[in-house]
Amino acid sequence: MKMSLVNKKYYALGTLINLTVATPAGEEELDAAYELIKNFEDKLTVNRDQSEVMSINYSAGIKPVAVPTDTYDLIKRAVLVSRQHLGFNVAIGPLVKLWKIGFKGANKPSDADIKERLRIIDPERIKLDDEQQTVFLEEKGMEIDLGGIAKGYIADKIKALWLSMNVETGIIDLGGNVLLVGPSVHEDKMWNIGVQNPVEKRDVSLGVLHTTAKSIGTSGIYERKLVIDGHEYHHMFDSKTGYPIKNNLASVTIVSDKSIDGEIWSTVGFYQGIEKGLTLIESQPGVEAIFITKDLEYQTTSGLRDKFFKI
Repeated sequence: MKMSLVNKKYYALGTLINLTVATPAGEEELDAAYELIKNFEDKLTVNRDQSEVMSINYSAGIKPVAVPTDTYDLIKRAVLVSRQHLGFNVAIGPLVKLWKIGFKGANKPSDADIKERLRIIDPERIKLDDEQQTVFLEEKGMEIDLGGIAKGYIADKIKALWLSMNVETGIIDLGGNVLLVGPSVHEDKMWNIGVQNPVEKRDVSLGVLHTTAKSIGTSGIYERKLVIDGHEYHHMFDSKTGYPIKNNLASVTIVSDKSIDGEIWSTVGFYQGIEKGLTLIESQPGVEAIFITKDLEYQTTSGLRDKFFKI
């Protein structure tokens, strides 16, 4: 019996959500995933006045805040990765808000304002208490922002939910972060996934990835930018300088089993640049990468050499 695909689009997490399952699964499984997304968005967002993460931010410099186990575990993972100082920083929120790139009021801040923010975006100053499950930001003005990791975390949760509901084949697309579930409907059971051309509008691919069910996540400079006096500033920031990361990369795509790993390593890979990034990711078991430069040259880790094809 040939399976057919059932698809629904939703809006959440500040982006268009595109969910697909193969029959006999259908709308019930899609709507269950959307409910899960809304639940986690309520808990983790920093784009509303109230959430579990905002309660921590409001108490910065005042007191530790206890949060439920799932939120605490996610924050702990983000903090521990941030403390490796490889380019991922969960405390970077105040700097992002200063520049506002991609949002109303985007501007190039003064050096003095940037320096002030650099002091408070230090992940070493986030205190975690495993026993009490509390998070304490040591200084007023500090903020944690899970924007760089939450989509991946939520996608992994949807996959687990779908597998518990016996979904055999599915696609979780949270605004360009794609997590594949099970075999594809093609005869060879493999998936063909387009990798964004970073200088074209969304959904124009530079190449195609031929893969089993994996997570495919991209960090790039093409989504949000600010142009001042002929200089282009993108939204991927360097925690050491307070300015957007300077290198010749346009995007980094990570292929991994878990979507949360893809989010972390695409950010790290982008920060590190092609040479260091390739070496670093090559040493991570089960994590592969496609680096695309601004002039559309690309390099992949060894595991993708016969799986990624430029169009």
